[in-house]
Amino acid sequence: MVLLRLSPMALSRSRFALSPLAETLSSMIVLGKPCADPWVAPWHGRHRSALSMALDADPFAKGLIRLFGSTKWLPEFVAIPPSGGMRTALADELEKVAGASDAEVRAGLEKSVAHSWQRHDLSWMDGHGWGARTADLLRHVWDTHVLPDWPRRRALLERDVTYRAGLLAAYGWPRALERMSRRSAWVGTDAIRFGNSPGPDRVVGDEGMLFVPVSVSSGTWLCAAPSGQYAQVYPARGCAATTTLPRRVGALDRLIGTGRAAILRELERPATSSELATQLSQSLGTIGGHLAVLRDADLIVGTRVGRRVVYRRTETGDLLAGRDEA
Repeated sequence: MVLLRLSPMALSRSRFALSPLAETLSSMIVLGKPCADPWVAPWHGRHRSALSMALDADPFAKGLIRLFGSTKWLPEFVAIPPSGGMRTALADELEKVAGASDAEVRAGLEKSVAHSWQRHDLSWMDGHGWGARTADLLRHVWDTHVLPDWPRRRALLERDVTYRAGLLAAYGWPRALERMSRRSAWVGTDAIRFGNSPGPDRVVGDEGMLFVPVSVSSGTWLCAAPSGQYAQVYPARGCAATTTLPRRVGALDRLIGTGRAAILRELERPATSSELATQLSQSLGTIGGHLAVLRDADLIVGTRVGRRVVYRRTETGDLLAGRDEA
């Protein structure tokens, strides 16, 4: 197994980040295959046929997506640690992808082929400028299939970071990484196990480790930079929330109203008022009014974390919501 070893300095500088590139890459991989997860089925059904039509006219793009969706190794020229923290811009990430030389792209894709469970011959790699062509494909997927839903996705990702940052502050990194990935875990006091495949240990540089959630993937991958910085991309908690599924009106809705019931259900995972407003497509004023009533009824409580107030259910709120969901 691969161990990522962190010095005390690297550990102190490790943090969470967002990556529009990773979100786009995960969405592209999911759209390139038949839908296996019911919670993304509505989005997948709306977008897959359009992407398939675009790929039919571009053998390079079609081959690239097929390879990325059938390998255990994403090449370094797309698996890039985000450099802007929680405000990383896609344009900055795509500039790095586009800047990859043809030699770097081919070497990375050959390694992906070696780690694939399908056969690939790379005959679709015609012409040149493969880094720029990959960046163009990612830009198209972002603009067409991710951007329209990005505010809601971003709220879900920020909510996951809020949750894990709370665990980090209270219990430390081992608890914050808990259940981040089925194959990853904290080992001892200075290392993270990444995957079960054999491989040499890697030393994380003094810039620290980045942890990057994505909303539509069940997979995990590792990004690396020449400086020694690493990023682990992982599926955010509550990925099902990226789609809106119909829900019957139950006893909880009749008791406290559909708006307040929706908030109480959403607070199975702590969230800020802004995150709730985005997730439930409500105004901040409406959410704030419902939160005040729920707080007065001792169903929720708010805790200040930096400049934000994070709301969670009380035991009474858990009992009430639990009976409704049973």
